[in-house]
Amino acid sequence: MAEIIEKKTLWQGNFLKSVGIVYRDSAGVLRSWETFERVNCSGIVVIVPVSPEGEVLIIRQFRPAVNSYVIEFPAGLNDKGESLEDAARRELLEETGYSAKEMIFLAEGPISAGASGEILTAYLAKGLEFKGKQQNDEAEDIEVFRIPANELYDRLSSFKKDGNQIDLKIFGLMELAGKRL
Repeated sequence: MAEIIEKKTLWQGNFLKSVGIVYRDSAGVLRSWETFERVNCSGIVVIVPVSPEGEVLIIRQFRPAVNSYVIEFPAGLNDKGESLEDAARRELLEETGYSAKEMIFLAEGPISAGASGEILTAYLAKGLEFKGKQQNDEAEDIEVFRIPANELYDRLSSFKKDGNQIDLKIFGLMELAGKRL
C-alpha cells in the first residue's frame, strides 16, 4: 500500500506554497513528488446558480495563470473559517450580486490530483435573488452572464470562438445540477 513518508515546504508565497513529498509506492519504492497547496485556505467551493426562470449564471474573468479570460461558474476559497456552504453563499453574492434561497450539495473531489491536494466542493444554488452590485475582491474583474439553460452549450461555443477559455468543470457540473433541477 502506498504512503506518504515526508512532506516539506519548498517555498511559500502569499497564496500558494510548493511542497516536496517523499512517498513509498505500492511496490515499496521511495519516490519524490512536487505539489502545491493553498495558504490559509480550508476548502474551495464552486456554485452552479440557476434562476427561477431556468437561467444559468456564469462568469467571465481574466485568469493570469492561463493568460486568458475564462468562462466559469462562480467559485472561491474558504479562507474565512466559515462552513463550505457559507463560503459558497458568500462567493455567489460577491461575484454575481445574487443570493440563493436554497444551496444544495452536489459533489466534492480533487481538482487536479496530479498537481495539488485541493478538494473542490460543488453546490447548486436555487431561488436566486438579485441583491445588488457585485463586491469582487481587489484582484477580480468579473462579468456576469444569465443564459437560458437550453442555450448554454451554444453560448459556450460562442465564447470559445471569441477567444475565451471554457472551464471544463462547467460541463460535468451542469450534468450533476440537471439531476437536481
